[in-house]
Amino acid sequence: MSERTARTEQVKDVERPLLDHILELARRVRRVLVFLLSFFLFFFAFGYTTIQVGNYVIPVPYPSLFDSFSVIMVRWIIYHVLPPGLKLINLNPLDPMIASAYFSFFLAVFFSIPVIIREAWAFVSPGLYEHERRLFKRVMVPALLLYAGGAAFAYFVIIPLMMKFVLIFTNELGVEPTLSLRAFASTVITMMAVTGLAFEYPLAMAIATYLGLVKAKTWFENWRWGVIGAFIIAWAISPGTTGGVIETTIGLILSVLYFVGAYAAKAVERRKGRENRRLKR
Repeated sequence: MSERTARTEQVKDVERPLLDHILELARRVRRVLVFLLSFFLFFFAFGYTTIQVGNYVIPVPYPSLFDSFSVIMVRWIIYHVLPPGLKLINLNPLDPMIASAYFSFFLAVFFSIPVIIREAWAFVSPGLYEHERRLFKRVMVPALLLYAGGAAFAYFVIIPLMMKFVLIFTNELGVEPTLSLRAFASTVITMMAVTGLAFEYPLAMAIATYLGLVKAKTWFENWRWGVIGAFIIAWAISPGTTGGVIETTIGLILSVLYFVGAYAAKAVERRKGRENRRLKR
């Protein structure tokens, strides 16, 4: 047994008072919040310029509320997502700052993910069994990839289709096709976050099988309920402005992910069985 494993086992054998756990949790949450706030202020209040050093051009951050990183991101998304003819308007004096704050928070969470994972792992790992620690480590990369895939799907497919539908429908009604800046920013951030979570569907299934909560064959036997659940999730997270196009698209993709999760659960169950047989020898 390595020194690190022995130390972990020793910590697990010592029951700590509840107050110690609460204080440790508060300390780690405070650390995460410090990183979130620091990143938020950086993206909200700093932009970048370039300086020439010899033959090299070096980007350098500098204070700028009107040309900050979040403002640059808002411009980028407006240019690439908003269809020609659909105009953004400012309804309230603080809407531009609120829209910038939305994207600053999104960027802050994204860049704080390593800190969040590290602090969460440091808090829960002493109380986990060895197989639970292995599970936690194994699911991190797939979880991040699935979330990134869902967010990308929302950005490149759902949001552009939704905006085009709004433009076409408003033109048919004879209404000026406009959208408030704050509503646009909120829609983009919400759709990317929620769709990313929905794409964790197969990973949740595989984890449930690994923990022994649901057998792999159960996922296959109840695939009809899985497909129904996929369309219910699609209906819950869709904007509801495209006449069923987005709902159907998301539902079909989540249905495919359901079967991916079922086969992943089957592979996990087989691997777990092989590990258990090896340990019994």
